[in-house]
Amino acid sequence: MRIIGGAHRGRALASVGKGDAAAHLRPTSDRVRESLFNVLAGGYGDPVTGAQVLDVFAGTGALGLEALSRGAASVSFIENGRKALSLLRQNIGLCRAEDQVRVFPVDARKPGRNSGAPHSLVFLDPPYGKGLGEEALAATLVGGWIAEEALIVWEESAAITPPEGLRLIEERRYGDTVIRFLERV
Repeated sequence: MRIIGGAHRGRALASVGKGDAAAHLRPTSDRVRESLFNVLAGGYGDPVTGAQVLDVFAGTGALGLEALSRGAASVSFIENGRKALSLLRQNIGLCRAEDQVRVFPVDARKPGRNSGAPHSLVFLDPPYGKGLGEEALAATLVGGWIAEEALIVWEESAAITPPEGLRLIEERRYGDTVIRFLERV
């Protein structure tokens, strides 16, 4: 696993091998991450540069760190898995990004109130097929984590039901992975 583009292009990140089933770690592959950021740059008017990014179910942090490498202003990571937090902190160190990130070691379904600015770009990569994405998005909306007119990128293999206030714009399939783009309305 590595950073694909931007200031940290080519930087290797801590690896979980083929994933950690017990910790529900299933990092987005380099190929899918590259395709995702190409779609963002080409079809969404570059929502990354200068963005306040929220990475929910952050895992290793690869999505948020990729955004930071490509010009995001800051990233807030929400993750509560012990193994994932260890890898996330290691990857933040590898990218020397400590001053640009905040790590919230909380349950994504109960993040509480956001004490900072709301986020304009949200990555959501919950464990597949458990319905956790809906719960986490609803909680982050109520908690003031997501800005008006934010773009949400939701990675999930199963069908989804966007919470009220979000509209599905597009979806793309990459093997077993489906990436959906939603906007806050």
